[in-house]
Amino acid sequence: MNNEQKKTKNDIAWETLFEKYQILEQVSKHGLFEIESSKINQERESRLMAKFDHYVNLPAIFKDNNLSILPISRSRYVIGDFDTYLKVEYDSNIEEITVDFPEHIESIDSSNLYSENSALNCAFNAGIIGDLVDEPVSYTLSGRMSTGNFSFSIRNIVTGTSTINVKNSQCEIDAGFESDNYLVLVEAKNYSVDDFLIRQLYYPYRLWSSKVSKQVVPVLMTYSNDVFSFFIYKFKDDFDYNSPTLLKQKNYIIDSEEIQLSDVSNVFNQVKIVEKITDIPFPQADNFERIIDLLSLLFEKDLTKDEITENYQFNKRQTGYYTNACRYMGLVQKNNSNQEKIFSLTDEGKDIFKKRHKLKYLELIKKILENQVFYKVFELTANNGELPSESEICQLMLESDLGINEKTIERRSRTVRNWINWIWSQID
Repeated sequence: MNNEQKKTKNDIAWETLFEKYQILEQVSKHGLFEIESSKINQERESRLMAKFDHYVNLPAIFKDNNLSILPISRSRYVIGDFDTYLKVEYDSNIEEITVDFPEHIESIDSSNLYSENSALNCAFNAGIIGDLVDEPVSYTLSGRMSTGNFSFSIRNIVTGTSTINVKNSQCEIDAGFESDNYLVLVEAKNYSVDDFLIRQLYYPYRLWSSKVSKQVVPVLMTYSNDVFSFFIYKFKDDFDYNSPTLLKQKNYIIDSEEIQLSDVSNVFNQVKIVEKITDIPFPQADNFERIIDLLSLLFEKDLTKDEITENYQFNKRQTGYYTNACRYMGLVQKNNSNQEKIFSLTDEGKDIFKKRHKLKYLELIKKILENQVFYKVFELTANNGELPSESEICQLMLESDLGINEKTIERRSRTVRNWINWIWSQID
């Protein structure tokens, strides 16, 4: 595979623009470079070329040169050495708050929340948003709107600080909820994240702070593996883009049946080992929760490899690893259309993700244990009361004739270990 094939469409288009307008030279000389959307559109639609929700989504030429891009009007962007992302760390010590979903609501299926809107609607109707501010809330706003005019300072990796002037740019608010004392602005993701683009909270915050007298509360919500995680922030300085401080994190889950050891034992005792297709590599995807995130995204819609890489928290290599792992389990299929690879759930994958929480997770456990290596490692763990060592897992993999060399087996043994760990972590 040559380098051009490894690049995304955004990589290729931005390399052309950087060369055409000498962007690196302009940034070096002036500290930043402004570019019109009409110029970006000459290579590819600007809406696809200038929205990077996570650092990993940035085109290679941006990452290689510590650059970011921000909108400053409806038709203009600024590129510079800006620090635009904020890392997100999930506190594993925070217990999930279990909430009941109103029985009278039939139009929302709380076990089938595979879009940001459905997750937000569920959270609101389950009383979760009100619990965040300890006040009843009304669902008052969402969608695209003009930012108005404002200025702010932003951390510049080279010069220290830059000043940015925004003139009627556009921002999109996933949801706004108003109580007696607060306006809660939520940026929602239907997958777990390592970071997020501060702009997605900051621009709406600046807009509505100038419109209402109440305290504006910026919130990041992620819905992943059936858990709602809310990160509540405060901008210490309204004029400082890089001033968000995390006040608290709260996790919620809609009331569901717990998975017991006996449930997993029944799955283990009844599972049948399935011969895997040899043209799909043995999984190298250490985080099974991200497997679930990807399957959830594909339940909502089919995605190309570039769409997964450019829009979600995956880099190009991870997209390959995780889509292959899902295919290995028989839950995702790959089709070629117009020279693009399109990934979609198999019928079995769709059936599993229609199920309520407990049955869905037991089916996923079954899919893992259908593979002989995972089955044996789980069996050893159950018998010995602890996970086998890495060397023991590697030996099992060698004996299973997987068709991969010892060095590769060592890397992929971590996937086996982590997936088995994930199974045990589901047992209450």
